[in-house]
Amino acid sequence: MTSARRQARSRRQPKTRRINEMRGVLNRPTSVAAGAGAEDIACTHLENSGLSLVERNYRCPAGEIDLIMRDRDGLVFVEVRYRRHDAFGSAAESVSSAKQSRIVTTAAHYLQRQRGEPPCRFDVVAIGGEAPHRIEWIRDAFQG
Repeated sequence: MTSARRQARSRRQPKTRRINEMRGVLNRPTSVAAGAGAEDIACTHLENSGLSLVERNYRCPAGEIDLIMRDRDGLVFVEVRYRRHDAFGSAAESVSSAKQSRIVTTAAHYLQRQRGEPPCRFDVVAIGGEAPHRIEWIRDAFQG
C-alpha cells in the first residue's frame, strides 16, 4: 500500500467512526431513556409499597439486575420491563427463561459479595402503555 493510500485511508476511518457513533447516539436515547424512565416508575411504586432501594443497575459478567430492594429482612431482585404496546406480548411475558437464568446467576454473584445470605425473591415489575402507565407487580415471579 502506498503512503498516499495509507494517508487517505487514515483520514477516512475517523469520519466513518464518527458517523457510526452518531448513529448510535441517535438510536439509543429513546430506548435508554425509556428503560431508565421505567426503572424510575418501578422504583417509586415499590418504595410507595414499603420497599427500600438497595442498589440500581447491579452489573457483573453474567448480567444486570435493574433494582435490588429490601423488603423487611429480605432482598428483592427486580426485573423491570416496559412495553409501549402489547402487540408482541405483554411486558411480563417478555421475561424469558434465559433472562430469568441470567438474573438468578447475577443475584448469586451479588449475594457472594454480601455478608450472610438473607432470604430473597425475584419480582417482575411490568409497565405498559403510555402515561398513565399500567403497572403490574408480580411477586415471586420465578424461583432462583
